[in-house]
Amino acid sequence: MSQDFQGFPSSFFDFFTELANNNERSWFNANKERYREDVVAPISRLIAAMAPRLERISGHFVADPRPNGGSMFRIYRDVRFAKDKRPYKEHAACQFRHNLGRDAHAPGFYIHLAPDEVIFGGGMWMPPSPQLKSVREAIAKDSAGWRRASGNKKLKETFGGIAGDGLKRPPRGFDGDHPLIEDIKRKSFFAMRHEKPRIANSAKFLDEVEATFKAASPLMRFLCRAVDADF
Repeated sequence: MSQDFQGFPSSFFDFFTELANNNERSWFNANKERYREDVVAPISRLIAAMAPRLERISGHFVADPRPNGGSMFRIYRDVRFAKDKRPYKEHAACQFRHNLGRDAHAPGFYIHLAPDEVIFGGGMWMPPSPQLKSVREAIAKDSAGWRRASGNKKLKETFGGIAGDGLKRPPRGFDGDHPLIEDIKRKSFFAMRHEKPRIANSAKFLDEVEATFKAASPLMRFLCRAVDADF
């Protein structure tokens, strides 16, 4: 399947540029077939092409090219409790989830595609309290292991380090004087690479994504171990 992915055409990013100016149901319904051809189809090809490459990194992450229920995120926004009532996301994204993970909060590899930026890497985004506590405890108890993961040379060269918003105060039950307290205070743990959209315009994007996912592997391995998942 990898030969089927030749990069994202300009029409892919053009769709989201136009959607940003016409984010309403009537416009989307009139352009739904275009969405299927210019957005869904190339993302499905990317996901299918990444499957064997992901297997080389870890056999525990799923690349499912199905448009519904697979690795691709839905374009529909949940606006039930949001002040922003725009019905559609103005970017595309996919996540290669751990085979034990049921939602986007489990450890996973991620690709975000927007007209102004392409972002890809791995980690955990706002995990639920039990998993978050497990990661924090792992950092506190295995400080040497966390330092090896977060200080990995290739990881730092690729991403600049670990990112993720944190609490202002130490979480309950953790020593505020711990040398890694700033990492323990994090609510998310991820390593993301930010590039211009042109990086995704050819089949070479597969090589870039694979290399980037490999660079994120020290973090992913630590996170998986922290939540009792295989890597």
